[in-house]
Amino acid sequence: MAKPVLHTENLTKYYGKKRGAIDVNIDVQEGEIFGYLGPNGAGKTTTIRMLMDFIRPSDGRAEIFSLDVNRDSVEIRRNVGYLSSEPALYGNLSGWDLVTYSGNLRGNLDLAFVQDLAERLASDLRQPIRTLSHGSKQKVALIIALMHKPALLVLDEPTQGLDPLMQQEFYRILLEAKVDGRTTFLSSHNLPEVERICDRVAIIREGNVVEVESVEALKSRALRRLEIYFEDEGEGVGRYEEFSRLDGVRDVVLEDNVLSCVVEGSLNTLIKTASRYEVANIISSEPDLEEIFLTYYSGDDNHAS
Repeated sequence: MAKPVLHTENLTKYYGKKRGAIDVNIDVQEGEIFGYLGPNGAGKTTTIRMLMDFIRPSDGRAEIFSLDVNRDSVEIRRNVGYLSSEPALYGNLSGWDLVTYSGNLRGNLDLAFVQDLAERLASDLRQPIRTLSHGSKQKVALIIALMHKPALLVLDEPTQGLDPLMQQEFYRILLEAKVDGRTTFLSSHNLPEVERICDRVAIIREGNVVEVESVEALKSRALRRLEIYFEDEGEGVGRYEEFSRLDGVRDVVLEDNVLSCVVEGSLNTLIKTASRYEVANIISSEPDLEEIFLTYYSGDDNHAS
C-alpha cells in the first residue's frame, strides 16, 4: 500500500495543564477528501496548527509527503494550500493585490486560474480587503489556498461565512481537485458538509480521536428524532410496547396520538411497523454533529480549539 500523504503518530499538545490534542493517529491517503470532525473546542485547530508547524507538539510526530512536519516544514508548504479558521489578511490591500503578492511568493502564478476561481466564488478582488464582509474575506483566503493547485489542501472550517450557493460551488471545486488526484484534509463541525464531500472522517472529541471511519459508517450511526402522528388515540399501551421493542429505537414516548422516539441507523423497521396503523404525519429531524457527539460520548474536559 502506498504511503499516506499525511500521517500522525501519537501527536499530542498540552497548553500547560490544559489539553489541546492527545495521541492523534491519522493516515490520509492520496486523492481522498478526509474530514476532521468535532464540536467547537474539540482540538481540531490545535492538530492543524501542529501539522503546519505553527506550534510544536508536546509529544508524537507527524509527516506530510513522508517529510517531518517540523524539520521539513518549508519544503512541505510549497505543495500545501492552507486555510486558517481565522484568516489574517492585509486590510490595506485589495483582494487582487494580496492574491498576486501571495502568488508571486510561490512562483508560477496562473492568473487565468485565479480569475476562474474568483468568478466561481463570486469574489470581487478589486475591493480593499478592509471593506469586505466576513464571507467575502473567506473567499479571498480560499482563492489563495487553492490557486497554486497544491497536492494537499489543509482547510480549517473552510465554509464558515459562505452562503449556501457558494458552499456548493466550493464543494464542486474540491471534488474537481479529487478527480485530479489531489488530497484534502478539512476540519468541520457540519455533518451535511461531511456527508456531501468526504470519503473518510476522523472524529475528535475532547482532544482524542475516537473514531476513524467512512462517511457511510458515520451516517449509519446518526440519530434521528421522529414524531409519528396517528389518526386515532386507540391501542395506546400496545402501540407503545410494540415500538419500544424495535431494534435501534429508544426514548419512546406516547402522548395521545403522537409517538416520539430516537432512531439509530435505518428507519426501515420503524416505517414498516408504523404502516400497520393509520398515520397522519411523520416528522423527522436530524441533530447536528455536536449533538451526535454528545449522545455517543459523555464527559467534560477543558476545551482547546
